[in-house]
Parts: sequence; C-alpha cells; structure tokens
Amino acid sequence: MSTPTSQTGNLLETWDTLSEEERVDAFEQIPRAQADDFFLALNPRDQASLILSLPEGERRIWMRLLAPDDATDVIQEAPEEDRPGLLSLLDETNLREVLALMAYKEDEAGGLMSPRFARLRPEMPIDEAIAYLRRQAQSGLVETVHYAYALDSEQHLLGIVTFRRLFSAQRGQSVRDIMRTTFVSVKEEMDQEALANLFSEEHLLAIPVVDDNNRMKGIVTVDDIVDVVEEEASEDIQKIGGMEALDAPYLEVGFLDMVRKRGGWLSALFLGEMLTATAMGFFEHEIARAVVLALFIPLIISSGGNSGSQATTLVIRAMALGEVRLRDWWRVVRREFAAGLALGCILGAIGLIRILVWQAIAQPYGEHYRLIAITVAASLIGVVLFGTIVGSTLPFILRRMGMDPASASAPFVATLVDVTGLIIYFTVASLILSGTLL
Repeated sequence: MSTPTSQTGNLLETWDTLSEEERVDAFEQIPRAQADDFFLALNPRDQASLILSLPEGERRIWMRLLAPDDATDVIQEAPEEDRPGLLSLLDETNLREVLALMAYKEDEAGGLMSPRFARLRPEMPIDEAIAYLRRQAQSGLVETVHYAYALDSEQHLLGIVTFRRLFSAQRGQSVRDIMRTTFVSVKEEMDQEALANLFSEEHLLAIPVVDDNNRMKGIVTVDDIVDVVEEEASEDIQKIGGMEALDAPYLEVGFLDMVRKRGGWLSALFLGEMLTATAMGFFEHEIARAVVLALFIPLIISSGGNSGSQATTLVIRAMALGEVRLRDWWRVVRREFAAGLALGCILGAIGLIRILVWQAIAQPYGEHYRLIAITVAASLIGVVLFGTIVGSTLPFILRRMGMDPASASAPFVATLVDVTGLIIYFTVASLILSGTLL
C-alpha cells in the first residue's frame, strides 16, 4: 500500500465524510503524479466505490494500476452485479491471475496471496540471478520484493534467498549455494487468523503459499496481513460486546441490518436474564423473611459477572494471539481458580468491612449484622470464583466445538453468572442465617 503525500493526506483523512459526488470531484482535482499513490492508499471498499463512480472511460486506468491480489479485493468488495464489468477492464494476464485468486475463500491464504513474486532457478550464477531479478522488477512481474524464491522447472519451492545473502555472495557461487532450504511456508487453505499469528511468531516480511505438492502459488506479505489483523480484531471486539460482527464500516451499515445484528443477541440475553427473575421467585420466601438480603443482590451478581467477563476476555485474547491452545485448558483453569479465589477474598473482605462500618454509623442491618456480613463475604468468594472459572472455560468449550471463542461474549457470561450467583448467594444465606433471620 502506497503512502499519500502531505498534499493529499488531508483528503484521505476526510474521505469518509464526503459524499460520492464530492469524492469524485476531489479525486479528479488531485495532480496525476499524486493520484496513483492516493488511490493505492485507499482501502479496497473505497477503491471499488470510487472506480464505479468514475466515468466508464476512466475505470480501466485504475483497475489496471492494481496488483492482482489488490484487484481481487476490489472486485470482491464491489456489488455482485458490477463484478463482471470490473473483470472486463483487466488485461488478459491480470484477468487470469485474478480469476485464479477468486477461486479461493477470502479468509484463506490463497485468497490473500499475490501470484507475483521473485523467482530464481537454483543453478543460476549470482550475477545472472541479480540481472534476472532486475528484469522481473522492471517488467512488473514482481509486486513487492522481500525475498527471492528458488523453484525447479515444475515450480516446486526448493529454497529462499534473502537479498542480503544474494548481494554479499562470492563470484562463482550459484543460487543453490546461498539459498535457505529450511523455511516457513503455508498451504493455500490456511485460515487468515492462523496466518496472522504465524507472521507474529516468525517475524517475517513475506510467507510463500504452496499447494499439497509443494508447488509455489504465491506470497502473502506483511502489509496484506495488517488488514487481516484489523478485521479479525474488529470482529472479536464486536462479538465480545455481545453482537454479530458488522461486515461494513459502522456508518455504512443499514439501519435494519444494525438492528438485526444487535437485536438477536439482546433478545437471547434478555431471555437468559428472565431466568434471574425465576431464580429470585424461587427464593421469594427467604427474601420475605430477610428483606435485608435483597439489598446485596446487585452487589453479588455484578461481581460474579465482572469477574467472568474479565476471565473470558483474557482467554479470548490469549487464544487470538496464539498464546493459549486447547491443550492448555487445564493450566488455564488452575490458574484462574487461584486468581478467582484470591479476587473473591479481596472483594469479600471489602464487602465485610463495608457492612461493619456502615452498621457502626447508621445501624441499618439489625442485630444479626455480623452474620449478614459473613454471608455477603462468603457469597462474594463463591460467586467470583464461579464466574472466573466459567469465563475462562467457556472459550475452550466453544473452540472444541469448532465455534469462534469470541462468541463467549462478556454479556453472555455475565448473564449466565447472574443466575448461578443468586443460587450461590441464597444457598450460603440459608446455611449461615438458618435459625436467625431464616
């Protein structure tokens, strides 16, 4: 992705606030020397919208400016009825490459890769290899140059050459003498999230994509994966917030689509909260006999929900970064059990002190205030511990079922813990207050 000059930087910042007509007018006023960089700095959605807004005679120029993988992204962002028209603007070589990329799913390595990469033969002398790479770059056969890839006549990937080793090689050496035969590669069907994690772990600028027979198909570069990381993070944040992921920028999502994506989760959470009302009805007799217990219900259930939300957020993030895998579930549960117990004791102590201090000041809790304080403290320990365990294990359960762990949203965990929190609270109250208030 190119970087716009300072002259066009302001336009890029205000681009989202402009109407379609204003965008076209502003774009046509950019000097031609700067227009290419500005256009390439736009995201694929805006590029597709701009191209379709231009007169038909100008569209071909901008479609042919794009590398095959970028052109594929633009076409996939365009409305389905406009895609054939955009494909017709490509030359024969680009069209063939774009159609090959469109055969892959958008969220796979094959859908992200560029088929234009630096190729070398293992038997090439160093001087010949350097000259050959220069010709490839000048002819546009290479989109971006980070590494050169040594291939045999059947396009099998044999090794990778860094440009540092290439230019520091001795005369008389060949590509085979300096290439690395141990390297990282990925299959075409690898998921984009796993690919992003691999980039983070290996600290590479590009990763080759191969088929099942180790024939090289293309490369995925680090700038391609930056957009993937942003997309995956946005989806996870929206799911953790308790809604379906948006498939477009916030202001571009239709009102009915926004209501639908949020309403489904809210309805499910509302039905879950109805179980809380049912639980309170079950303990109606205890509440009637000891009304003071009702004062602490919000305190108890919110503490459990908060601890569960914390745990699930931490585990989901660790899973997304590859720090935690399914096999680590027992280590995580043990760790969160200890953390939940410690946090519960801290909150329980605060609750105990609060009741004792307030009783000394205003005496609102009656003669059994010590037992009430112990009840609240013990309940907080139990509820926070339970919430932490549930919040940390639910993402593992979803991952094991083949679902997105981010679906274990904070509101969902909080709703689940609300019901069990009431049960824990009144069970503890029945044990401690039996024979006094109950």
